Amino acid sequence: MPEAPKILSDSAKCIDGIVVENNNKVLKFIEDVTADADEVQRRVLSEILSRSANVEYLQRYGLNGCTDRETFKKVIPVVTYEDLKPDIERIANGDTSPILCSQPISEFLTSSGTSAGERKLMPTIEEELGRRSLLYSLLMPVMSQFLPGLDKGKGMYFLFVKSEAKTPGGLVARPVLTSYYKSSHFKNRPNDPYTNYTSPKETILCLDSYQSMYSQLLCGLFQNEDVVRVGAVFASGFIRAIQFLEKHWSLLCKDIQTGTIDSKITDPSVREAVMKILKPNPKLADFVEAECSKGSWKGIITRLWPETKYIDVIVTGTMSQYIPALDYYSNALPLVCTMYASSECYFGINLNPLCNPSEVSYTLIPNMAYFEFLPVTRKDELTGSISEPTALNDNEKQQLVDLVDVKLGQDYELVVTTYAGLYRYRVGDILRVSGFKNKAPQFNFICRKNVVLSIDSDKTDEVELQNAVKNAANQLLQYEASLVEYTGYADTSAIPGHYVLFWELSVKDSTLIAPSVFEDCCFTVEESLNSVYRQGRVCDKSIGPLEIRVVENGTFDMLMDFALSQGSSINQYKTPRCVKYAPIIELLNSRVISSYFSPKCPRWTAGHKQWCTQN
Repeated sequence: MPEAPKILSDSAKCIDGIVVENNNKVLKFIEDVTADADEVQRRVLSEILSRSANVEYLQRYGLNGCTDRETFKKVIPVVTYEDLKPDIERIANGDTSPILCSQPISEFLTSSGTSAGERKLMPTIEEELGRRSLLYSLLMPVMSQFLPGLDKGKGMYFLFVKSEAKTPGGLVARPVLTSYYKSSHFKNRPNDPYTNYTSPKETILCLDSYQSMYSQLLCGLFQNEDVVRVGAVFASGFIRAIQFLEKHWSLLCKDIQTGTIDSKITDPSVREAVMKILKPNPKLADFVEAECSKGSWKGIITRLWPETKYIDVIVTGTMSQYIPALDYYSNALPLVCTMYASSECYFGINLNPLCNPSEVSYTLIPNMAYFEFLPVTRKDELTGSISEPTALNDNEKQQLVDLVDVKLGQDYELVVTTYAGLYRYRVGDILRVSGFKNKAPQFNFICRKNVVLSIDSDKTDEVELQNAVKNAANQLLQYEASLVEYTGYADTSAIPGHYVLFWELSVKDSTLIAPSVFEDCCFTVEESLNSVYRQGRVCDKSIGPLEIRVVENGTFDMLMDFALSQGSSINQYKTPRCVKYAPIIELLNSRVISSYFSPKCPRWTAGHKQWCTQN
């Protein structure tokens, strides 16, 4: 198997020639591992199955220590989270026997996907941190092929940790990025010009979202001439940072002017870290004030950080809705999506990072996990719905193809087998084969299966939305009113974005229903949604209050007529629970009678309902 590039020593990183040498080693590694993709995949599966030969899960299905692909595919089922949930709950409750993995489960990574309104728990092992670090180490050598000089400046990245909890068995449960930022791989990383950020680690690790954002912006502004790239994980997070700057630039200018930190920043470690950077700079304060006080914020990124070469954010999938805002704030700087990863596994990287956002393609790195692909077909291009089997029989299991056997242009659901104990696990991501790097396929991310609404890291599926709407609509029955039909969309025209639901009602006398009743309906929907959504509303402030727009009678008949005029089949048509197509949204908005917003935030606590919160 091709050997992963070694991390350079602190002293070596300072020498330009050594940086170039390291870049070349990384690029050669990518070349080798993609050229030998099928053999690498065979070895990865064999290694995973050899290590885990005695685990309960594999013995349950009679693998009997076999490590070959043929036997593995014949006896091991293709599964979803619900299939694994009983085993995962045993581990969460303290069972330390080798249930899924031969190595000890070090923690759980909480997925933004949901299960019965709660985050999914993905088991992980200590060595996975090294595998994630490996993928991170590939990004900048690839990027430097297209934009030289990135090692000569700093990155202004807005990175945040989120709340974590402990399971009854004592294992930490937290988001994958929080796990990484709190690990020694990030906190004690060697000096590297490519991971030289304007934000001290103390500002990133601060749990208070206001203090973290304020201090990261302050440090980024103070070092504005050093910044050559900016970014966040998601496009929505970066835009929130710019919106935060719009609200608080006068306070930030005051701090730069005087070399002090606003009194609202009370975390002592944050204050100490920022004060090591901050010095009085009246000239810079005047410059920032002059730019921020202008009438327009068009191009504010290049105005305040003039050496910026690109924005590093995820703008694929649901994040594509933020591209116009990013273009406005940056004067259309390149938008770069560097990598593809999830709580289950880190998957691959973008080898053509300066491509148009609509053309982003990820090359799966074959030694990250064992990959299989379940073919899927579109039912309706207008609504974007996906058709695929939910439970697979023996014949359908054979439809899964290996990494090197996928077909150009075909859509697949990604299925992974990981070192941490997931076997033939359906990730839920729909990918389309866009090309090949040597023998390794490249994929466009199409969508998250079954997700109908998403603003930030939240993912609301159709069943969950249906249950939430039903809970809310029941409140109308006492007024002799009922819900005829509904749909929704994620409105990101303002920051934070918010869910919008269009309701068509059958009502005897609408004047009998007070506005407060509909506001209560909004709140009930929010209370019924998953913990990731509620955290975005309560803690992260990344999602705004949910809105219900009541539309005229007959609106959804008009919606069906429009869909049929665009080629949908009358026999297969059903009302889409999410609409993204602009003409449909315009039609619905033209029929709105009244609108209402949730009057308060829903309840939220870290972790699953039965767990104690870890402070």
